[in-house]
Amino acid sequence: MHFRGWIWLLVLGLTSGACETKPSKSGPPRETVAVEDKEAIRVGYQKTGTLYVVRARGTLEKRLAKLHAKVEWIDFPSGPALYEAMRGGNVDLGYVGETPPVFALAGGVPFVYVAYEPPSPGAEAILVPKESTIHSVDGLRGKKVALNRGSNVHFLLVRALDEASLDLDDIVLVFLPPADGRAAFDAGHVDAWIIWDPFFAAAEMAGARVLRNGEGLVNNRAYYVARRDFVAEQPVLLRAALAELEATAIWAKSHPKETATMYAKSTGLPIPVMIKAEKRHDYGAYPMKETIMSEQQGIADLFHALELIPKAVKMRTALPNEVITWRSESRD
Repeated sequence: MHFRGWIWLLVLGLTSGACETKPSKSGPPRETVAVEDKEAIRVGYQKTGTLYVVRARGTLEKRLAKLHAKVEWIDFPSGPALYEAMRGGNVDLGYVGETPPVFALAGGVPFVYVAYEPPSPGAEAILVPKESTIHSVDGLRGKKVALNRGSNVHFLLVRALDEASLDLDDIVLVFLPPADGRAAFDAGHVDAWIIWDPFFAAAEMAGARVLRNGEGLVNNRAYYVARRDFVAEQPVLLRAALAELEATAIWAKSHPKETATMYAKSTGLPIPVMIKAEKRHDYGAYPMKETIMSEQQGIADLFHALELIPKAVKMRTALPNEVITWRSESRD
């Protein structure tokens, strides 16, 4: 296969506190320390997902206040962008799909997995215009296919092509972020677009046709990842954040309309679009385990065999030294 040129561009693109603090004997009590002096956790979130709901509800701030700490929120358009910030030490905790960690580990980003979500394979798909003459994945031969490079849909593309007895050399890849991908798709500059919800739901409701979704091909899990040094230095803050993620996942699952309304506000998309997307998404936050890492290793092995990453990687090296566990205090 002849991927080496853009493979390196892909990898290079991805690579371009909890410790108790005792108050001074002569200083103010810990409870009166100014906000700017508090320990902080910098959280990278996207405009949908459990972390966004946590931010919208303000519940992590309340939980961290008990620890005399604060949270700083940073918006990212996708997992690869978040990993770039994590490489630079500018974000402590974030939310990514199943493919970005593989590229990040191959690129030397210092991160660890700290939790995972249930699978949502129906929440991503290969789309074609309603009037397209393409009616199956094998019809993509020689066609222009847009996707966000290094994101979760990269794995969906590889699996869908394999199912159709095609490989990446048989199509023309066009790497575009979601907004640009939608514009190119609507303008007819590409023949197909591979995308995730809620962008998937928005395009579908606007008339796009699903060529193949992830059902039976991928798990499409989301993962919570943290900067390796942060895990070692601030375990109390990390466990507090994970406990709040679990509590919020429970809340979101039982409040779908309220959650969809929050997402509509953050994305600017209509509430019916968000409701459609919500029906394809499951919530949860669970401690990492071996079977889950086996899924990630399978992706890494496949991508190495296809020369999508420059070297073999062992995904278990991106686990913390000890399994991180937590207990949510909120079940409302």
